[in-house]
Amino acid sequence: MKLNKLAILPLLAAVAMPALAEGDNGTVKVGMITTLSGGGAGLGIDVRDGFLLAVQQAGNANLELVIEDDQRKPDIAVQLADRMIQSDKVDVLTGIIWSNLAMAVVPSAVAQGKFYLSPNAGPSALAGRGCDPNYFNVAWQNDNLHEAAGAYASSAGYENTFILAPNYPAGVDALTGFKRFYEGELSGELLTKLGQTDYASEIAQIRASGADSVFFFLPGGMGISFLKQYADSGVDLPVVGPAFSFDQGILQAVGAAALGVVNTSQWNKDLDNAANAAFVASFQAEYGRLPSLYASQGFDTANLLLSAMAVANIADEDAFRDALKAANFDSVRGDFAFAGNNHPIQDIYVREVIEEDGVFTNRIIGVALEDRSNAYLDDCSM
Repeated sequence: MKLNKLAILPLLAAVAMPALAEGDNGTVKVGMITTLSGGGAGLGIDVRDGFLLAVQQAGNANLELVIEDDQRKPDIAVQLADRMIQSDKVDVLTGIIWSNLAMAVVPSAVAQGKFYLSPNAGPSALAGRGCDPNYFNVAWQNDNLHEAAGAYASSAGYENTFILAPNYPAGVDALTGFKRFYEGELSGELLTKLGQTDYASEIAQIRASGADSVFFFLPGGMGISFLKQYADSGVDLPVVGPAFSFDQGILQAVGAAALGVVNTSQWNKDLDNAANAAFVASFQAEYGRLPSLYASQGFDTANLLLSAMAVANIADEDAFRDALKAANFDSVRGDFAFAGNNHPIQDIYVREVIEEDGVFTNRIIGVALEDRSNAYLDDCSM
């Protein structure tokens, strides 16, 4: 396996030398474009680290990996994808965190016959009419965790929720998903600026709205800023959100302000299956921190790819596609399958933020949606 200087150096020797794993079906070259600097870098780092851990454990010397930093900029992501396809001759692309970057890269990549395996971004446009046989989302369709939050808010008896999210494809999908399963009224609805850090105006609107609860989707540093400012504001309304704003790395930055907050996720470190227990232990041993949701998705993405490599040659596009579709790997989520538009069918859980051994983390307290596919399956012509 080949890594550029952005990869984790301690892993280099570990992944470069092992003997071939099961199956010798030729080299697969993978281009990982993800966010490794600036706002949201922690998300990309976790996807990368989870992916690298799976590759290290598999020991398949036929997987070559090129890693680049998109800096969370669509134009940079497009340039990197073009170079990887035209110059590096990659077979598979992966890694993108942000839906606006995915929309800039994925349609062109699959049109050129490349496979794209998404470890995170799942915009509705790529699940419905824009679906493609070579595009697989290993994480979710964007709406899913927000749908589960809407379902939870209804079950909790909230009747007048204020909702907000950033103004980009995933933010629009978030509010759409929440409203799909929420049965109450809305006291307000806002699309905020992507990358925003000052939420004084939004919190003032929440205060004046008469809301009985708040739902927000603000990933990365946006969520950290909002939660801290919300806690300091004195607004005392229950908060519901997706895991993106309450994940392992974010919680350490937010601290006690997040305790007790309910959030939704398709994964948590306490999911009771052997693959997950092994992943959590090995990730902690390798990196010295608890894995995040994003790390789990990177890990599953690599194992999906490795499972296809074990039984099919990338040169036989149909066979390789069929092998990906079979999803014959042990997911850290337990049961895992793809719907007809190559997005997961999976349970979405309700989690609560707790403090455990001095570390802020989550525990599962229930299931919000069982075997959830996505709302765009009928719009996909595959």
